[in-house]
Amino acid sequence: MRKNRWVVYQQERFPLAAHAPLVAAFSCSAVSFSALLRDPASAPGWRSALVAFVTSLLFFLQLRIADEFKDAREDARYRPYRPVPRGLVTLGELRVIAVGAWTIQIALALWLKASLLFMLAPVWLYLLLMQHEFFAARWLRRHTVAYMTTHMAIVPMIDFYATACDWWVAGVRQPPAALSWFLLVSLCNGFVIELGRKIRAPMDEEHGVETYTALWGARGATIVWVGALLSAGACALVAARSIEMTLPLAALLVTLLGTCVLTANRFVAHQAPAAGKRFEALSWLWTVSMYLTLGLVPLLWRTLGA
Repeated sequence: MRKNRWVVYQQERFPLAAHAPLVAAFSCSAVSFSALLRDPASAPGWRSALVAFVTSLLFFLQLRIADEFKDAREDARYRPYRPVPRGLVTLGELRVIAVGAWTIQIALALWLKASLLFMLAPVWLYLLLMQHEFFAARWLRRHTVAYMTTHMAIVPMIDFYATACDWWVAGVRQPPAALSWFLLVSLCNGFVIELGRKIRAPMDEEHGVETYTALWGARGATIVWVGALLSAGACALVAARSIEMTLPLAALLVTLLGTCVLTANRFVAHQAPAAGKRFEALSWLWTVSMYLTLGLVPLLWRTLGA
């Protein structure tokens, strides 16, 4: 039986089996971390958690659709197997879905607290600028670090909105000071995910597809990836101190970091076909584990303990 073309598109370009758990950990831990900072005895409401999750998931869907528009020419030239260039879906149809997602985000904000709309607007504006590559596409593409940084900056912006679904809705008009470290964790984890999905063995490289191993070599790309892990871990430890989770998080980080460094060393020594997929999987595991340890797990622990 032939699959629905939108199911195929979802599986290829926005696999919910991978994205939904990651975004759930991201958004639920954001509202949980905010609640723990606001009042260690409190918990975010279910509506706050739901709005944070659905809105965040739709933001990442909109990011994917923005990429389809931004990369349309390159995809048609170098990646004709992708859904848009092969005619599975059209850019016009994707635009309708993006507008639909935007409408749902507005409705959810109005349902939770109407003033949240003012916090949605900056993320939409930044997303629009990203789609047009800040009107400096040539310069950004010549400066890889600047390109990656400008595109990863939207992750803490989405995270900030997710946390606001707790503290703003609770009537707090200034975000908790320690929240900045949680947002830095989001930024660094964005780098971890981005780097991890574009580390490939030489035989897996594609013509016209710019990967970090193609740019910096296996050693350079893995060093930068480990550096992003260390940066995320350092920020996470500072954030964990504010909710008294330093030791559990440190134990987790040591275990995960050891596994990641070992994987990086093996990859540099022996770049076997498909070996790059391990970096994507480990990046996913690292990010989900860190978010859960910073937000949802301590909240559940304290709730059950109480």
